[in-house]
Amino acid sequence: MFQFNLKSNAFVLGIFFCCGIITAQAQGVVTTPRVPSPAATVSQTIGISTITVSYSRPSVKGREIWGKLVPYGWNVDGFGARNPAPWRAGANENTVLTLTDPATIEGHLVPAGSYGLFFTINQDNTGEVVLSKDSKSWGSFWYDPKLDEMKEKISLREGPETELLTYDFRDISPNSAELVLSWEKKQFPVKIGFAVDKIVMANAAEQLKGPVGFTWQGYASAANYSLQNKVDLEQGLKWADLAAQQNNSFATLNLKAGFLKEMGKTSEGEKIMRDAIEMATENELNNYGYQLLNQQQPDKAIEIFTLNTQRHPKSPNVWDSLGEGYAIKGDKKNAISNFKKALSLNPAPNVKANSEKYLKQLGAL
Repeated sequence: MFQFNLKSNAFVLGIFFCCGIITAQAQGVVTTPRVPSPAATVSQTIGISTITVSYSRPSVKGREIWGKLVPYGWNVDGFGARNPAPWRAGANENTVLTLTDPATIEGHLVPAGSYGLFFTINQDNTGEVVLSKDSKSWGSFWYDPKLDEMKEKISLREGPETELLTYDFRDISPNSAELVLSWEKKQFPVKIGFAVDKIVMANAAEQLKGPVGFTWQGYASAANYSLQNKVDLEQGLKWADLAAQQNNSFATLNLKAGFLKEMGKTSEGEKIMRDAIEMATENELNNYGYQLLNQQQPDKAIEIFTLNTQRHPKSPNVWDSLGEGYAIKGDKKNAISNFKKALSLNPAPNVKANSEKYLKQLGAL
């Protein structure tokens, strides 16, 4: 029969508590606050990809950190560790870096997944960043270099006093960010980048195999990303075609025409655009006119705005838009005439405010 030895079990449990290695998952132990070195998580989205760092935050507490609490270089920790190991870049369990998509980290292509994140620091302010495929061990005690995903040298820099070890993201761009560990007066920067366009296009292709692929809006949104970012235009045109097949409208034909023009098939694109204009609503024509203005084509924009006034002569907004087209072109006389026409048709407050603003700028009010 099994007999519980109170003294021996209490002793073992005491060791676990003293070493700070008992977790909320341990059987028969309730969840309590982690003090010191509270747990934290920080995330950053780049494109549609997310970087997450889960870690524990030790405090300086007046201690000498670099070269003392955190030794320089690679070191063999206690508890039976066999290999020289880098610093666990936090406290308690592994600091874990998770990528939802493949990323380039300090020049290394790293697959999506979770990794143990480690650093080293040297006296000359150089160091290394290390990613280990083992993200579940405790600290650096069981570090195994055979499980390294990548290792790269980095340059540390001085920073403001940071009492609690902190990870944050800086220099964020559409395709990359700098992950920075800050503690005491040191900063450990790591550049992380994603092939955003490639990831978005691949993700769109996968999503279009599901429910979104049964809607014209799904194909149109994927095609629009391709066109706006000028990435894989052949595939984008195929998606635009599928959108138009499901919903032959100004929106889908305008999109398809955009691809054809971008791919040098101007005459074919203009033909499709004429078909689109024939079925355009007032708002669609108006928006298309502004699209042309944004493309530095004021004459074509004025042509579209004029067509809209012919189709919808009682709409104050179309006259206001035509006035803007002439104002941007520099035709003061026609701009004033059309803004006054808009005001004569009892416009909505926002249209009235826009027409009056321009008339004041033109010295006509």
